[in-house]
Amino acid sequence: MTRLAHEDPEIMERATALHRRAVVFDGLSTCNWSRSIFEEMRTGGVTAVNAASVLWEDLRGGLDNISAWKAMFAEHADLIRPVKTVADIQAAKVEGRTGISIGWQNTSPIGDRLQDIAIFKDLGVNIMQLTYNTQNYSGAGYLELTDSGLTGFGREVVHEMNRVGVLCDLSHVGERTSFDVIAWSRQPVCISHVLPRALHDVARNKTDALLKACAERGGLIGISLFAPGLAAGNDATVEDYLDAMAHVIALVGEDHVGLGCDFSLDHPRPGPYQNYASRDKGYARSLTEYATAKISKPRGIQRIHEIPHITAAMLRRGWGEATALKLLGGNWLRLLEKVWSPEA
Repeated sequence: MTRLAHEDPEIMERATALHRRAVVFDGLSTCNWSRSIFEEMRTGGVTAVNAASVLWEDLRGGLDNISAWKAMFAEHADLIRPVKTVADIQAAKVEGRTGISIGWQNTSPIGDRLQDIAIFKDLGVNIMQLTYNTQNYSGAGYLELTDSGLTGFGREVVHEMNRVGVLCDLSHVGERTSFDVIAWSRQPVCISHVLPRALHDVARNKTDALLKACAERGGLIGISLFAPGLAAGNDATVEDYLDAMAHVIALVGEDHVGLGCDFSLDHPRPGPYQNYASRDKGYARSLTEYATAKISKPRGIQRIHEIPHITAAMLRRGWGEATALKLLGGNWLRLLEKVWSPEA
């Protein structure tokens, strides 16, 4: 573990040992995946990640995403392995590799074909965000002009996800649609990468009421490193990140909080991917300024290899080792064990 200049050597020694023991699960990142990123995940002790690259893609784009991962699994088998079950995550820990759970930030690849959810689950897509930023067949994203809630088709989508074992993510989903999903779903849901609006009032952050509703139904909130969601912005540090985590823990309890780093490393800003992400459907009206804005992760955790600094910060605050193990990945594993098993 790289030592921060102010770090207590005893804390670092304990944190290094704890981090090595932990199953570290990142609830979502969407990097420009490459061998150097996979090497960095190994250095950072990341056991598994929800690798969620699909934003606006259609059926062909969803299939291309899976094909690209199959090629990377073959080429970088010494560093990564596919994940379809919690047992696969545990195996990745033993093997010293990083498990890749394929995720999507939109259900756009299924279009209006409910039956395709089961097919993509079989292909390894374990987590699907219901909508990305704006409207689709199922409901509204947080930047849609009018959030009219979960649609009738969306109800069927959520129940089919429950049936086949796909975890429903609400991170970029509109407030009303999110409340509807939480109430309608037979399984817990997640908000994989988010920050609390109570600490910084921006649209992308979630209200305390929504965070509580998610947790009350057994769901999990992944705390994001996204600088615009932190009050200090690009001046934020790992301590600001822990402040956000502490707020959510006080609100919902330590059993419903985890990591949701939201790393998008090695995508140029501005650049094609960021432009695609920030426009409605990838090409229409501009939705955010994030494609061109200067955005930095909090100091101390600006790259994946620095994730162990989160563990050190937890111990520095006096958080117990059992609590840290839950927050680093234990809570995610418990949720995934429940949701990834298809309904009887």
